[in-house]
Amino acid sequence: MVKARPNPARTEASLPDASVFPPADIPQRRETYRHGDLRRALLDAGVALAREGGPAAVVVREATRRAGVVPNAAYRHFANRDDLFDAVRGAALGALARAMEREIRRATRGITAAPERARAAFKAVGTGYVRFAQTEPGLFRAAFAAQPFDVGAAQPRADARGDGGRDPFQILCDTLDQLVASGVLGAARRPGAEFLAWSSVHGMAMLALDGPLRGLGAAQIESMADRLVAMVKKGL
Repeated sequence: MVKARPNPARTEASLPDASVFPPADIPQRRETYRHGDLRRALLDAGVALAREGGPAAVVVREATRRAGVVPNAAYRHFANRDDLFDAVRGAALGALARAMEREIRRATRGITAAPERARAAFKAVGTGYVRFAQTEPGLFRAAFAAQPFDVGAAQPRADARGDGGRDPFQILCDTLDQLVASGVLGAARRPGAEFLAWSSVHGMAMLALDGPLRGLGAAQIESMADRLVAMVKKGL
């Protein structure tokens, strides 16, 4: 059994490769708002706050201060703090979706056999999910805070989609469907598999982020994520 160390300070070298999730994937902070799209400027500020401090850090007054406008100006675009946070949450889900897509592209590059490609894509979804939680903890917490995530929506909210038009949950579902189509997973075992897989990987991500595994180094977390996804796939 791996023993979690009591929160050692991580060196820069021990962190996951930040290039996997380049900063351009999510709105960046602007110094002040001058003219044009105030809603965009406020959302940029809200996302920057979430990156720095998670959901609790997203407040209208600080977002308007960073955008360089008076607090009342925000209410022309966001009814209240919850409205602003919901937009930030959508941006965070979109960033997660794009991170998962990138991980899939990287993992499946050069693989032509359908079964192996499906296996690699499924693994990439899980490891990419955990890695995003480690490299963007504030956004990860924001993505799954408070408001329900409508996993049954036929048309996911636009801001939660990746470049392929699919949100994180749908990307997971797509990889499971590929396992069935390639003969790796029996069709009879497909119904509900997304909830089992998601629950397992999300639990691992949260244990490593806020739970007793948070003291582990990046390499240990990556190794555990690999093993967890392999166990989930075998269990399915």
